[in-house]
Amino acid sequence: MVREENQPRQMPNAIAVGVGRSGTTWLHEMLVGHVGLPYGVKETDFFLRNYDKGIDWYKSFFRHCAPGQPMVEICPTYFSSAQARQRMKLHIPDCRIICTFREPVERAYSHYKLMRHNVWTRASFEEVVGRSHEIAEMNHYALNLTEWQQTFEPGNVLVCLYDDLEHDPQGYLDAICKFIGIPSLTLARSVASVRLNSFPKAPRNRRLAQNARHVRDWLRRRRAYWLDRLLERAGLWGLCFDGGETFPPLEPQLEQRLRQRFLPEVEALERLIGRDLSAWKAGRGSIRRAQSDRASGDPA
Repeated sequence: MVREENQPRQMPNAIAVGVGRSGTTWLHEMLVGHVGLPYGVKETDFFLRNYDKGIDWYKSFFRHCAPGQPMVEICPTYFSSAQARQRMKLHIPDCRIICTFREPVERAYSHYKLMRHNVWTRASFEEVVGRSHEIAEMNHYALNLTEWQQTFEPGNVLVCLYDDLEHDPQGYLDAICKFIGIPSLTLARSVASVRLNSFPKAPRNRRLAQNARHVRDWLRRRRAYWLDRLLERAGLWGLCFDGGETFPPLEPQLEQRLRQRFLPEVEALERLIGRDLSAWKAGRGSIRRAQSDRASGDPA
């Protein structure tokens, strides 16, 4: 698809494709007002689950964007989908791709908390991580990144690490701004370290959360995003989806087993991007426990 230079752009210049649970909501909030984002919603999920609605349906989300302003979508469900990738190449062949990676055991556990939050499962984390195709596919970091690079060219694919967001959010955001072609944004200290969209607790009542999810999904299917946001600001979604048991830390033996399971993928990504991922191999849980032991005077 060739776009004439004098025609206004109707679709994104850049898409952050994930992975999920790696700071995509934070990035969306930081870019609000500085780039054109889909109207009323963070993720259209067009290239994966809503493709049958047609390209004009997708373009309609960007009609409000200011002329000349880069347009961006952030949709982490795209990362592990070859179908979404090929559809994006068909419709936006010059699209710039942002891939963000997070230590895979932490990412999987965060994904599980999201599943519990949305009442998609009542099983234990060990059961879910053992059988979830979605978690397994999204944790195939090197394989999927290679596919994105081959489809859109390596120079059009930005690789980011969640570790950098945690340790240097300003530098992390600067790299993304440069990549999508906007001036650097200065972060206020009050927002630089905020974790958005985290779920420390399960819902207080499963039936209440299920009913709330059906209502929320119904509103979003009808693009009643204003009402969805109004109910969120009013605290209704928090009442329905939070307030239950606090999720415990990962059990050390399970954490170690999963770390060994994901080790080949971590090593493959390490070679592919040329970054030292030793902390991922040791595990943050192990590092935190060692630091705690040293602080208390116990042997490391």
